[in-house]
Amino acid sequence: MTGPDEAEDLAELLVGIQRLIRRRLRQDLTGPRLRGAQVELLRLVLARPGIGVAAAAKELHLAGNSVSTLVNQLVTAGLLERGADPQDRRAVRLTVTREAEERLEGWDIRRGDLVRRQVAGLAREDQAALAAALPSLRRLAEGLHQELEGT
Repeated sequence: MTGPDEAEDLAELLVGIQRLIRRRLRQDLTGPRLRGAQVELLRLVLARPGIGVAAAAKELHLAGNSVSTLVNQLVTAGLLERGADPQDRRAVRLTVTREAEERLEGWDIRRGDLVRRQVAGLAREDQAALAAALPSLRRLAEGLHQELEGT
């Protein structure tokens, strides 16, 4: 990338691709639509069962009351469970429900199928270029993560 225009093009393309993937996958959804922050919280709790609200807020870079609101919404929807911390009965520990696990897994499978199908429809040169770009995109993601975390 040689200039700011290319960096802006990359940023716009990444956002656009993500938006199009979401829009296409939402066409087949049967349950209620989840917002991005709700999905992020579910994915975090799935990866770290038993995480508390404060730790989730810190990890997601959100205010504690915002995460509490998300927790209440997801508990009401039957996608998240709140349990008391055995060490401190005042603290809450979060776990995803089986329904949430299945929903996230189904989304991931359908997303993978969609992207594979679209990539398979590209010319071999484009497929090779995308494959070659993956390590660079991973490093870009890692750099963004490190900047966000201040490391």
